[in-house]
This record gives sequence, structure tokens and C-alpha cells, in this order.
Amino acid sequence: MILSCWKLKMDVSRTFSVLILLLLGILSTGDDFALAYQTGDPVPVARRGQFHGQTTSWMDQLGRHCPHFGVDTEVVMPLPKPVGFTESENYKISFQFGREKYLTPWLLMIGRKQVPMLEVTLRHSGGDLEGVTTKVVPMPEKYLTEHASIRQKFEDPADWPKHILVQYTWVEKSEIDVVGGLFVLFLSGNILFVITALYILQTSKDKLARFLKENVVETSMTGGDVPKAD
Repeated sequence: MILSCWKLKMDVSRTFSVLILLLLGILSTGDDFALAYQTGDPVPVARRGQFHGQTTSWMDQLGRHCPHFGVDTEVVMPLPKPVGFTESENYKISFQFGREKYLTPWLLMIGRKQVPMLEVTLRHSGGDLEGVTTKVVPMPEKYLTEHASIRQKFEDPADWPKHILVQYTWVEKSEIDVVGGLFVLFLSGNILFVITALYILQTSKDKLARFLKENVVETSMTGGDVPKAD
């Protein structure tokens, strides 16, 4: 009987510890919120180039050339001349956005008939960056008038650095995972209930052990026989 009581105490303690660790793991997911973007935060951007079968290293962009979370903006991004590039070649660039490192395909910038403009659409949900899409389009006439120097540099092959007008547009994903949220809420509630019940059991285990011991002792003394009435 003593061995059974000891095993019961050990099982309760072990289960209680495991559930505590599980609850702490769920609560620790709240740390992810600390990594979420806030409106206006700069989103890191890196750029690399490709020409004549060569690919340049990644180059981090300055904050003023990066998108700011949740804010639609237009920036003029400089494009330095890569070492070894000749005016007769095409030049493609690729971008990497955010801490999540969303990678874009190669975008032809030098070697086009028209002055290019880069449209970047960033999707977000709450404070999370969910994805990025890019598209190169001819720069509208109104922008060519406002940014005449951009056209001049593209028309002169020897004039570097070139400059690219980049439009950052943010789109919010309105999808809400109701089922997932209810599941987490239900799971958390059940874990808290079990932990509370085990805590009560843990604090009263001595009484439970004494109760079992007294009843077993009493049963042993009576030999397990119940007298019958005549």
C-alpha cells in the first residue's frame, strides 16, 4: 500500500510538471508579438544584381529606400554601376524583403526600351509581413516630368548611378483564423483546468494517502468478510 501511495505521488508530480511546462510553452508564444512590425517601422531590404552571367553580392539598402510598415510610399532608389558592367549588356536586379527574407524574381532594369518603374505590393496581416510581389512597368509620363533626371540618366548609358522610382503599396489580409483561435482558447482553458485540479490533488495527497491506508488497514483487520444477518 505504501508503494502504491508513493507511485501515486510521483505520477501526480510528474504530470503536474509536464502540464506546467506545456502551459509555459503556450504562453511563450506571446514573445512572437514582440517581433511584430509596428506601423511606420522600416522593413529591411537587400538588393543584388545579375549581368553577363555574373551575380553580385547582397547589398543592404538604406532606411530611406526601404518600405515602412503599413505606409504607402514612393522612393527614388539609386542603382550604382556594377564592376565589369558594359553599356551593351542587360542588367537585372532581385530584392529580399523583411526579416522573413521574401525573395523576388530577377527584374530587368537596364536594357529596356522605356524608363522602368518598380511597383512593389506588400501583404500583411496584423503586424506580420505575409508576402511581397513586384512588377516592372513603364514609368508614367507624369512621373517622367516630375523626375526628369531619372529619364536623362537612363537615356545616357554612361551616366551612373541610375535611379529607379519604387512604389510601395500595402495590402492587409483580412482573413481571420476563427477556428484556430477557438482551438487555442479551448486548449488553454482545458490545460488550466487540469493544472488547477492537479494542484488541488497535489496539496491533498497526504490526506488521500492516509484515507487509503486507513481503509486498507480496516479491511485487512476484518479479513474482508462481511457478517450476514440471520
